[in-house]
Amino acid sequence: MLYDCRSLEDRDRGIAAAIEAIKNGELVVLPTDTVYGIGADAFTPYAVKALADAKGSQQAPPVLIGSRHTLDGLVFSLPRAARDLVEAFWPGALTIVLEHSPSLAWDLGDTSGTVAVRMPLHPVALEVLRETGPMAVASANKIGQPAALTAEEARDQLGYGVRAYLEAGPAVDPVPSTIVDLTGDVPRLLRQGAVSMEKLRDVVPDILDERGV
Repeated sequence: MLYDCRSLEDRDRGIAAAIEAIKNGELVVLPTDTVYGIGADAFTPYAVKALADAKGSQQAPPVLIGSRHTLDGLVFSLPRAARDLVEAFWPGALTIVLEHSPSLAWDLGDTSGTVAVRMPLHPVALEVLRETGPMAVASANKIGQPAALTAEEARDQLGYGVRAYLEAGPAVDPVPSTIVDLTGDVPRLLRQGAVSMEKLRDVVPDILDERGV
């Protein structure tokens, strides 16, 4: 079912349907501040598997959260650099990789004890996430196909494997998020994206680029 979140009535219905779907272990497609994402409850293993099957990729998905405070409950420790980056760029197009808390009852795949986390800057996504809690999310497209810039494009690729599609119009800034690894002694850029290296170094001067420089 596709809900047009540009209409107030349809938005309320769509968000309620998406929250219910996630809590039932089903999949949803929702807008973010980059491209559209396909999401599942991060703590429901069969839902995470369904996400991987729908996308056609076994790569461990990142996790989206609806509040900065949620991060404290997910990670083993939060380095000062992580706190500074979150303060500067969240909500927004920055994904940070940290060691997750060993007590978490989730299975995101082969992550070597780490998790990639982001808080997106999109009101629809945040409203859903604040009710569902952490969601495993990947770009809403089949592997090898172009990223979906609307929910309708996502539906063309993913079909009936998704319970609710939340349409919010074309993605405004489809550049992927920047990814920074904070599991080592020195922060390191893993993927250049919407947040530039120059902006990162304004906050964390010792960050290394993708070449380790």
